[in-house]
Order: sequence, then structure tokens, then C-alpha cells
Amino acid sequence: MQSRRRATVRRTAYVASYPGGVRRRPRILPVRPGEEHAVATALASALDGSGPPLAPVAADTPARDLGAVDDDVALVVTTSGSTGEPRAVALTAGALRASADATAERLGGPGQWLLALPVQHVAGLQVLTRSVLAGTAPVVLDLTAPFTPEAFAAATARLEGPRRLTSLVPTQLHRLLAVPHGRTALASFDAVLVGGAATDPRLVREARAASVRLVLTYGMTETAGGCVYDGVPLDGVQVRLDDDARIHLAGPVLASGYVGEPGLTARTFAVDDDGVRWLRTNDLGRLGGGVLDVLGRADDVIVTGGVKVAPAAVEATITELPEVAHACVVGVPDPEWGAVVVGVLVLAPGAEAPSLEEVRARVAPTLGARSAPRRLVVVEELPARGPGKVDRRAVARIAAQAQDERAPGRPRTGGA
Repeated sequence: MQSRRRATVRRTAYVASYPGGVRRRPRILPVRPGEEHAVATALASALDGSGPPLAPVAADTPARDLGAVDDDVALVVTTSGSTGEPRAVALTAGALRASADATAERLGGPGQWLLALPVQHVAGLQVLTRSVLAGTAPVVLDLTAPFTPEAFAAATARLEGPRRLTSLVPTQLHRLLAVPHGRTALASFDAVLVGGAATDPRLVREARAASVRLVLTYGMTETAGGCVYDGVPLDGVQVRLDDDARIHLAGPVLASGYVGEPGLTARTFAVDDDGVRWLRTNDLGRLGGGVLDVLGRADDVIVTGGVKVAPAAVEATITELPEVAHACVVGVPDPEWGAVVVGVLVLAPGAEAPSLEEVRARVAPTLGARSAPRRLVVVEELPARGPGKVDRRAVARIAAQAQDERAPGRPRTGGA
């Protein structure tokens, strides 16, 4: 039985409908850095119906036959595969327009965007979508080269519109805040959207102290990108939690479903007794005063000694230590506890690793002793997948390997 906890902005019933059986094959468009304007042109045709649905993919992606999709689908976007194999998500023109309109409404109107994200992912595609629908031309960062504050500042200087907007991932924000010209460029924007992964609270405080108009977004490919800004649903979007604290989302921004996977679509999207279509996410959350606090993914939860530990909360607490730049908390199988909590850390430049006792003393008072890591592993960087997202499976393998190397008769490496 689902609970009725819900945050709503203009409650909107939405049921997907498709024109009488008309189906078209998407145009699969391999995207290379530097070809973003060609993607925008193809996207404009897909949005107004004069061209076929668009399926942008990275240039090195193996060929894949998507088959035909319903006629109202404008975009087919491949997810980054955080819980398994990547999925092809079908987004209608209506969902993309609803998302763009609600974003403009929340941000105080349309503006000129700086594109700093790859356009085969939904965050970059939404920058193009918002630009196409607003009739503005985005400034495109050179995505053929590594991201640098210098390149971002130079691209920012090319913006001409009266309102400046951009969308970033936390890693980019971190690099920009580390240097004066990065902070100056960021502060010139009317809104800097940051999503794609949980953002370190310390980074948020630093950005706001630098007068950056930061907007923390929550959403996914299945919601046409961010649909909750700073914890508050966009216009038309509804949020509710079930009895397990899993987040469910509704509204006109929802995807039609997964291409070629009707079973998965039926399990993920469902219409309730009121005729409202809901997306069952893999995320856990907390609602208070109409504001959503995302606690992390349900499948990231670590069960240690019968206690459930949400890694995101532990990570946020660990990164309050000045020695720690980034942290990822994973579970490693253990015969006594079922799983032990392991903190995988990236240190701040020039810092020495904190002791396990220091980390546990930071975590235990607020989150409980079971949430405090029992082991630490220090790495140069966290493996990533997709734009700005940590590859937790790869991190878990690193943690497990470090644990094996600490076994009796083997040398200590990588841990604390």
C-alpha cells in the first residue's frame, strides 16, 4: 500500500496517448564533438514533426536497430546504464516542450545557453531543446578538448543574450570554483543548473558564497531531464513516496517508455486510480514541507548487520573533512556482517589521508555507528560513467580488491 505523501505543483493528470498506430523509425545520428549544431538542426525537425525522431549516440557506439517508435516520439535517448544494460528511452515532443516550458518558468524566462555537456545524453540534449524552442542559438564549448576553466570562461565571453544560462555536472563546477576566472564566469550566469549526480554540500556552499546562482536539479532521462529544482517540483510535476521511501514522479514530462521493451515499460510506468501516470524510480527520498530530499538509489543501499545504510548521506558527511575531496561509499561482502561499509576516498591536493578513527568519529554521531565505514581505500580518482556520475560498480570492485589484498598473508595496499 503506497503512502499518500506527495509534493505537487499544479496537479496534472497525464495519460500517454498515441495517434492511430502510426510508427516511424528514428534517425540514428552518431555524434562527434564539434557537430552539436547539426544535432540542433535535426532536433528542431524532430520537435516540429517535419523530420524523423532523432536518436543521437556517441560516434563509437556499436550500431543498433531500434525498430519503429510511435509518431509522437521526437527523441530516443540511451540511458547511461546505472543499473544494468543501457535502455533506449522514448521522449515525445510534448514531454520535451513541457520540460522546456516549465524550466523557463522556474528560471524567470528563456535565455541564451552555454552548452558544456555531450549531446548524446539528456542534459546536453535539453540545452539544445530549450534553445530551439526559445529561438536562441547556444554557445557551444569545445567538447573535443578536456574541460578547463579557461575554455569555459572564453565560451562565457561569447554569450550575447540578456540572460545567461548553463547546465553542468558537479565535477565541472568543482574545477571552476577552484580558480578565480572560473568563479567570475560562473557568477555571470542568471542560473547554473547542476545535476547528473549528487552534489557535495561543501561545494554548494562554496558556490553560493561565490555569488553563483546555483540550481540543483533532480531528474533522469525518463523525465526528460531535471524535473525537480532545488527540491521543488517543476510546474505540472508531482512527487510522492511509497512506504519504502521510493520516489515516484508524474507529469507531462514523462517518457513514453523503453523502446522495444514493453515489459520493462509496464513495470516502470503505471496509471493510478485517478488516471495519473507515474514513474517508479530507483531512488529513495524524504519529503518535508513540499521539498524533496533525494537520499540515493535504492539499489545502492548497504545492508550491514541487518541495518540499512544510505551511502549518499555517509558520503556527504565524509566530504565535510577538509582532507577529502570526493568520497564514494560501497558495501563489500563480509561473512560476519553480510556487508561492510567501505569508504573510497579521493584526497584534496596536498592532504594526508584521514585515519579510519577520524572518519568514523565524523559519521557515527549523526548517522549511527553502523553507517560509519569500517575500512578506507584511497584512490587517485573515482571511476565514472556517463556525464559526472560515479561508477559505483567499479568502485565496489576496487574496494573488494583492496580487501582481498589485506587478507592474512597478503600485503596491505590501498587501504587505511
